[in-house]
Amino acid sequence: MTELHSDLRENVRMLGELLGQSIRRQPGQECFELIEEIRAAAKADRHQESGSGQRLVSLLGKLSDDELLPVTRAFNQFLNLANLAEQYHGIRRKRGHHSDLIVESLDEVFGRLQHGGVDPEELHKKVSDLRIEFVLTAHPTEVARRTLIMKYDEMSECLARLDHDDLMPGEREEVVGRLSQLITEAWHTDEIRHERPTAVDEAKWGFAVIENSLWQALPRFLRSLDTSLSEATGKGLPLRASPIRIASWMGGDRDGNPNVTHQVTRKVFLLGRWMAADLYLRDIQALRAELSMWQASDELRERVGDAREPYRHVLAELRERLIKTRDWAEASVNGHSADASGILFENEDFTAPLELCYRSLVECGLETIADGPLLDTIRRAHTFGLPLIRLDIRQEASRHAEAVAEMVNYLGLGDYLSWTEEERQAFLVKELQGRRPLVPRNWEPSEQVQEVLATCEVVAQQTPQALGSYVISMASKPSDVLSVILLLRESGMKHPLRVVPLFETLDDLRGAPDSMAALYEVEWYREYCQGRQEVMIGYSDSSKDAGQLMAAWAQYQAQEKLTRVASQYGVHLTLFHGRGGTVGRGGGPANRAILSQPPGSVNGSFRITEQGEMIRFKFGLPQLAIQSLTLYTTAVIEATLAPPPEPEDSWRETMDWLTERSLKAYREVVRENPDFVPYFRQVTPEQALGKLSLGSRPARRKATGGVESLRAIPWIFAWTQMRLMLPSWLGSDVALEAAARDNRLPVLRDMMAGWPFFRTYVDMLEMVLAKSDLRIATYYEQTLLDDDNLRALGEDLRARLKGCIERLLELKQQTDLLEDEPVFAHSMRVRSPYTDPLHYLQAELLRRDRQSEGKGEVPELVERALKVTMAGISAGMRNTG
Repeated sequence: MTELHSDLRENVRMLGELLGQSIRRQPGQECFELIEEIRAAAKADRHQESGSGQRLVSLLGKLSDDELLPVTRAFNQFLNLANLAEQYHGIRRKRGHHSDLIVESLDEVFGRLQHGGVDPEELHKKVSDLRIEFVLTAHPTEVARRTLIMKYDEMSECLARLDHDDLMPGEREEVVGRLSQLITEAWHTDEIRHERPTAVDEAKWGFAVIENSLWQALPRFLRSLDTSLSEATGKGLPLRASPIRIASWMGGDRDGNPNVTHQVTRKVFLLGRWMAADLYLRDIQALRAELSMWQASDELRERVGDAREPYRHVLAELRERLIKTRDWAEASVNGHSADASGILFENEDFTAPLELCYRSLVECGLETIADGPLLDTIRRAHTFGLPLIRLDIRQEASRHAEAVAEMVNYLGLGDYLSWTEEERQAFLVKELQGRRPLVPRNWEPSEQVQEVLATCEVVAQQTPQALGSYVISMASKPSDVLSVILLLRESGMKHPLRVVPLFETLDDLRGAPDSMAALYEVEWYREYCQGRQEVMIGYSDSSKDAGQLMAAWAQYQAQEKLTRVASQYGVHLTLFHGRGGTVGRGGGPANRAILSQPPGSVNGSFRITEQGEMIRFKFGLPQLAIQSLTLYTTAVIEATLAPPPEPEDSWRETMDWLTERSLKAYREVVRENPDFVPYFRQVTPEQALGKLSLGSRPARRKATGGVESLRAIPWIFAWTQMRLMLPSWLGSDVALEAAARDNRLPVLRDMMAGWPFFRTYVDMLEMVLAKSDLRIATYYEQTLLDDDNLRALGEDLRARLKGCIERLLELKQQTDLLEDEPVFAHSMRVRSPYTDPLHYLQAELLRRDRQSEGKGEVPELVERALKVTMAGISAGMRNTG
């Protein structure tokens, strides 16, 4: 074990001991000893060859109802502390240490690109024009409560303070004392949300990530990008460059979430402006203390007259306007009418005075001062703007069609929904080219349509900087896009907005290139989009629909063809990747994923969703955020300037051959086996997930229905909880088995060596298989299934999982999983003694929960302990869905 690992182990041990001290104090020594005995049994069971888990099961079976909760809470809390230690370990700054999350520096990547023949001029241009947009989404919402996250963040700060060799004993004692306090506070804080967060709560959580982390991280990252670019090309980052943008779906995503209304969206826009004004106010006050100089350019003198301290004069004006803006936004949020005169609304009103000060300082030979905190504020202003984030709006295609149909019907123009696509397009284009309003004055639309129109009105009132994209889910035709533009125009929208079709299911992905070609054929639309188009690729639903292997191949092909089609029409395409944190939802290491995209599809612009707890793991602390921003930026630059090679034709044929088999095998189980849905419902905690107040949206699109009605996140979450991890490998098992029988493994090895897409897929599959656990899945079946048919299905699925692991090891020519990923393998091993008891407890609690439900009442302790097991396993697996 390296010194690095021993440091991590030491931190985990210290945090565990401090938690133990809290437990000893309350509920007491007896409870602490019981927990230790369970942990030792879990460890011993893991080391036994048979791995039967008998000793652990027998210990857990004897727990009384009163002991259930403290035991589950202790294991959950320890896993959260282990995550915290690992997260800090990834960013620690001790001299001579390199992070396990090896992030190549900007200098290294720029050097490699230039060594490979990239011209410095081209490198400078691509970096200056770079557009990477992170879209924070609320689903799956973070399992941990915000109150606990704040405690964990301070614990991280304590670990950083301890990470110095020159601490005096008294200083060390003080920090450990504070850590002990925080852990005790966490132990005595309820870790389960009892109220489902509202959409506005979710948005506030997103803003908090900006305030607490990205606000500091972003200028620091841009400073390092500026320095590296200067060293590589002789020119730094332009003053107005904003390579990183932050957008959000929180408060804007109404697809399947009836809780996101136009009032919610309006409130979120206002909250963003309120918080931005508050944050900029702090910046401006700090700058007034800094910029006390008297030398000024003629340009600045013209503006401030004979003011003795010209910079402070300009900043004082800005300060007054920011105070007005903050007060206006606060009053508006609270439903009071407020004076909007003199507020800062357009970004230019804020950036122009700051840039004037910057130019003046440079002209007076004071570049050192100009490039200090003033430059950081200018960079923040260009990145976050006055709205703080760019809010995306998402709605389903059929809702827009309904709105147009009601309008057309009221005007007596026919039955829009029965028209052909050509007729719809002709009507929409004619209306878009015309000048007269379409919405009749006295018309009273249905409630659902009124909500769509009210949302469009809220959007139309915003500045362009406040808006991200308008995403249309289940989009498949040009009329889906044109109808949104028409509805926005009717609501008073004055400037073009990115309208983004989202292609999700297998059929949608296959039809996407033709659908976009048909849209580009519309001359009016080509003028409207001004040569730029964004298209969203859905990962979650395609995987649920077709299985992971088929979905990955369909996404790859769709991106290739979409890139080609856009190029034919002279359109710059940005692909928006709707990835989740898990492999079943397109997750996995970001840089590998970006570098394995089809050549040409990452062309200087990249948009990606960041979800739930992954936001905290990637951006929750400033140093982590800088690492993540570096990782994404280097990958996007490299994928743009040195894209991977085209796959060979024989590799494409092999992928077609593999996915034909994987798709059939996946759907035979998930769609065609009548026992599958009952098996899923009984063997996983899917039905109990609704009890966890995870997010503002319902777990199902419809109250009844099978797997198709289930959202992708609960679908993945449920399988992860009982460790079968089915969505991520089902289908691949059959494809790999067939490849081995057909003597195709050598070809697959060639594909892994020469094709980053396939290599990444195999590595992701290996990671998921390492998280699966046959012994635990078996225990859930034994505890929860009483139907022989369902048990037979479970036995078959477990045999297939075992076969999949064997074939993958054969393909990679390894003895064990994760031989190339020792850090990840070690992390899984460390967690097992804490996750195992939670799994066994969860299966038992689910059994008790269902029995009690049958009798009409579930004991509160059982229900609460069950929720804690779900949160704990989620922490142990490092993802919810």
